[in-house]
Amino acid sequence: MRFGFSFDLHRLVEGRPLRLCGVEIPFEKGLLGHSDGDVGLHALIDAMLSAAGLPDIGTLFPDKDPKYKDIDSTELLKQALSKVKEKGYTIHQIDLTFVCDQPKLSPYYELMKTRIAELTGLSPLDIGIKARSAEGLLLEGNKEVIACFGLVVLKDNC
Repeated sequence: MRFGFSFDLHRLVEGRPLRLCGVEIPFEKGLLGHSDGDVGLHALIDAMLSAAGLPDIGTLFPDKDPKYKDIDSTELLKQALSKVKEKGYTIHQIDLTFVCDQPKLSPYYELMKTRIAELTGLSPLDIGIKARSAEGLLLEGNKEVIACFGLVVLKDNC
């Protein structure tokens, strides 16, 4: 077994959709980023790459490259999964923890788990998703953010 841990954080801004784990969440703000800003999938991708001994998400999908501008992070996940499989690993378990004050994410946990399961081939039972309030502590100069911590366990196929 190999373990990877990661973290991602993006600012909430008006005029963008809010996508977390490939699921659009109804909210008046979305995450600012070169891609779609999906902190859940970004933390997952980076943890997965780390566990496989591969370069990080910023190295593989640089934010200066125009081909990744506004890209759906599910596409980045598919590419990262392919690289992990080429190294001889499969995902055994995923655990994601979101940190945000709003919106309330618990109504979307099952949708997010289902979407990640579809993308990775895992059972939703092997995916943990939860959220914690930052109690106002994640305000960056009065700007709201959403953060996500990701843990991935990979299995060696050899």
